[in-house]
Amino acid sequence: MKRPGLTPCAFHSPQIGCMGYSIMLTQRSRYALRAMMFLAEAPPGGPPIPMNRIAAEANVPRKFLELILADLREAGFLHSHRGKMGGYCLSRPTHLISLGEIIRVIEGPLALVPCVSRTAYRSCKDCKDEASCAIRHAMMRVRDETARILDGTSLADSVAEQLVAA
Repeated sequence: MKRPGLTPCAFHSPQIGCMGYSIMLTQRSRYALRAMMFLAEAPPGGPPIPMNRIAAEANVPRKFLELILADLREAGFLHSHRGKMGGYCLSRPTHLISLGEIIRVIEGPLALVPCVSRTAYRSCKDCKDEASCAIRHAMMRVRDETARILDGTSLADSVAEQLVAA
C-alpha cells in the first residue's frame, strides 16, 4: 500500500534489511520553509509584508499560508501587524532561526519512530527490548544526523545558499 508522503524502503541496512517507510518532508513544511525564506530576504526593520505577497512570491496557496503563518506566529518566529499596511515580519534575526525549529513547529518531532524522539517519546508496542533493538539504534543515528543538519542550518544560511545557487 502506497501512503502519501512516504517512499518504500528508503532505509535499507545489510544487517536489518528493509526498515519500512521513510518519512518525507510534507508539503506543509515546504510551504512554511519557502514562506520563511522569503521573509528572511526582506530587509531587517522593513515594513511588514502582506500575506498576499508572501503567498505569491513563495508560491504558497493563501488558504494554507494563513494556517502556517498562524502556527509560526504562535511559536514566536513571526510578528503580525493588522490593517491596511499590515503583514508579517520575522521576530528574530535570520541567523537565530533554524530549519529544524521551523519543521518541528509544523511537523512535530524529527524522529521517525516514537521510541527515539526527544520531545515526544513513546515506547514501541512491538519492541521486546529497546536496549538491543537494531531499528531503534539506526533510527537514533538518523534522528541525530537529521537534527544536527537542520538545527545547524539557519534561515540566513539557506538564503545565502539560495543566492549563490541563483
